[in-house]
Amino acid sequence: MQALQKIRQRITKAFHLLPALRLVWQSSPQWTVARVVVLSLQGVLPLISLYLLKLIIDQIAVSLTAANKAVAFEHALFLLILSGCVMLVTSVFTSLAELVNAAQTYRVTDHVQEILFQKSAEIDLEYYENAQYYDTLQRAQQEASFRPNQILNRIAQVLQNGISLAGILALLISLYWGLAGVLLVAALPALWVRLTFAKVQYQWQRKRTSLERRSMYLGVLLAHDQFAKEIRLFNLSGLFRRQGREVRLQLYQENFRLMTRRAIANLSAESFAKVLTVAVFVFIAYETIQGRLKIGDLVLYQQALQRGESALQGVLSGLSGLYEDNLFLTNLYEFLNLKPKIADPADPKPFPNPVRHGIEVKNVSFQYADTPRQALNDVSLKILPGETIALVGENGCGKTTLIKLLCRLYEPTQGQILIDGVDIREFAIADLRQDISVIFQDYAKYFFSVRDNIWLGNIESSADQDVEQAARRSGAHDVIERLPKGYDTILGKLFEQGEELSIGQWQKVALARAFLRNSQLIILDEPTSAMDPMAEYEVFQRFRELTRDQMAVLISHRLSTVRMADRIYLMDNGHIAEAGTHEELVELNGRYARLFESQAENYR
Repeated sequence: MQALQKIRQRITKAFHLLPALRLVWQSSPQWTVARVVVLSLQGVLPLISLYLLKLIIDQIAVSLTAANKAVAFEHALFLLILSGCVMLVTSVFTSLAELVNAAQTYRVTDHVQEILFQKSAEIDLEYYENAQYYDTLQRAQQEASFRPNQILNRIAQVLQNGISLAGILALLISLYWGLAGVLLVAALPALWVRLTFAKVQYQWQRKRTSLERRSMYLGVLLAHDQFAKEIRLFNLSGLFRRQGREVRLQLYQENFRLMTRRAIANLSAESFAKVLTVAVFVFIAYETIQGRLKIGDLVLYQQALQRGESALQGVLSGLSGLYEDNLFLTNLYEFLNLKPKIADPADPKPFPNPVRHGIEVKNVSFQYADTPRQALNDVSLKILPGETIALVGENGCGKTTLIKLLCRLYEPTQGQILIDGVDIREFAIADLRQDISVIFQDYAKYFFSVRDNIWLGNIESSADQDVEQAARRSGAHDVIERLPKGYDTILGKLFEQGEELSIGQWQKVALARAFLRNSQLIILDEPTSAMDPMAEYEVFQRFRELTRDQMAVLISHRLSTVRMADRIYLMDNGHIAEAGTHEELVELNGRYARLFESQAENYR
């Protein structure tokens, strides 16, 4: 049973090559056909050239004893010209093969990268909280850029060398069938070495993926502007470079030991093959001396033996390479086979527009997969149409987690989130998110123009006046007007002529992105944390006026700015500890009142 199971596993793994070839075909069918044709001709041309060489040598040998030297030379000259034409055609197809290969490689690499990016965008956020996912992604990225196209190269190698090998084996068999058998036997040890070490290399790489990621991470720390200030202020460069060298040295030493073992095994296999090849050539030379072969036959078989050995090595190298590619393709398909847990319903319900009864969070609990701690515990609250609520509490109390559940970036472990009485899992994900504008505390900075930075909040919008209006609503317009090219200014220093903004200015641009989308629910998660208190107060005042007809959720540590909310929810350790208006919570004289009083003390 175990033997049968292993056979089934190997057959299943072998079929990894088929989807890879499908990827190659889908990316560039025309270039694939062109490549097969060119390679087939490249496999035939060496055989024609080799046979012409035999005829030329035989003709020259005959001409040495011919009575009419001129006629003999004419026959030889015709063969020489024909051989020259074959050489010219071979050169043409070599250049053509390089062109076809370069074009197809580009198309395949681009196509596979596009599939990888698409898959990355489809998977759930939950995967990003698992170290094993990053190992899977790392391995997939390593293989995606070249492995499918390399499979086609291997198959092309097998095809081209196989055509040559078939003709050469036929020549050797015509002399003595045992010669072909000796040639095959000579190649078997090399094949065994390649297959064995391909599996060893694959297993080593999987075990060392995490270590390779650490090496890359240390490189990012040293090169990325995000860490540049602290690296210099705390003098961390030497420490991180030393740690990086240690990791790279460990990887190098392990890989070098593996390559040394492989080189020794290869040398042994190649030595065995050379001994058998020399023995075969001795036999051919003996047959020629005995008069059973002509001089042309000697050259033909000697060349055939050499080229046969080379072609056979090419075939076996291609086959062992396909075995290696098949192993490493597991890494790519391990990533591509990841399934999103958050999916559209089979029959989605239409999203209500407008929302008439509001949003209800009903007994919702949530636990992240990598921790036993409950991030949310039996949370219930309501957001009525046109109402603004505020979520306050210490870091880690569950505020942002609740927002992620509202946006359906995660699914509740227990409970429901209802919109007009319908569970949000019954809506199409795109319809739900289209009606939500959200700016998280760790908002994105896009190193595009200011206009594009705002436009990304609603790519369905095409009017410049909408972008400008959103910037005015967020308070970013005055900042933008002072930039060298206004709304066409490139932000960040990554590209030429880019302008860097302060953190507070970046936040205003991010806010404009949220305001651009004409959604029914707008969520601001610490959107003004980098602004001074007066600027934050002005933003929230403007925000309250501009969202009178929208449902809104505010998250802020500054209680003075959220007091304007219709209802405030104080969260503590994943549950709602207090709820009410600002005045009600102050009168309650509980935790909210103490927090508010402690902050107010700083301004007295």
